[in-house]
Amino acid sequence: MRKGTEEDGGTGTLGKAIAVLETVALSDRPMRFTDVLAVSGQPRGTLHRQLSHLVQEGLLDLRPDHAYVPGLRLLKLASASWARNEFRAVAAPYLDRLHRETGETVHLGVLRGREIIYLDKVESRQAVRMNSQIGNASPAYCTGVGKAALSALPPAALDALLDGLEFRRFTPQTIADRVSLLAELADIRACGVAYDREEHEPGIRCVAAPIVDPGRALAAGVSVTGPAYRVGPEQLAAWAPHVRLAAEAITGELSARLGPQR
Repeated sequence: MRKGTEEDGGTGTLGKAIAVLETVALSDRPMRFTDVLAVSGQPRGTLHRQLSHLVQEGLLDLRPDHAYVPGLRLLKLASASWARNEFRAVAAPYLDRLHRETGETVHLGVLRGREIIYLDKVESRQAVRMNSQIGNASPAYCTGVGKAALSALPPAALDALLDGLEFRRFTPQTIADRVSLLAELADIRACGVAYDREEHEPGIRCVAAPIVDPGRALAAGVSVTGPAYRVGPEQLAAWAPHVRLAAEAITGELSARLGPQR
């Protein structure tokens, strides 16, 4: 396979095509060619070829109004990936138990780069529920499950991940600098749980705990999330032992069932 060159910015053809696919797939609305062109940073001709190839492969669909949307083949691939994900399968019974204990929304997330990817979700029994979806990504530094996963990283890996990280304030409570984040991660390591106190979304709070399997280079987390109007600090603290025990049980089950990956 041809490697990236200085001419193409160090990213090969496949990497650029995947970036285009991700741009369209994660957009909250269908995108026309000019929309993709505006954010892709690629030459018009190159982008046109990539979009054509993605449509031919069924990864994108081109609608009659000339807007691009995710193709059905993506759903097939995503479904297969989700169904065969061993980590999710191992964690599932513990997520269900945590949901029964709390009655609120339970998330399972895994760290990928600087984001947390939600692998599974057990929906709240309450009338008002979370908007999160399986497969969505959120910044790790301002979410409970993300901070829990970050706290499990070795120092060198954490430093590399934080180098160049741009902190964006989503709410007035969002952690906005590296020093503050490192101090909070130290607290998480000491107490075993992380909190999201309306740091990513206004009105949303959660408590999370880290899941770590060094043999598989896995850093993840499990959380219980609810709206701030019914989930106060005292309730989060009451749930913390349950969340921590769930994370520890998942960690132990991973080690026993899957073993180290080398």
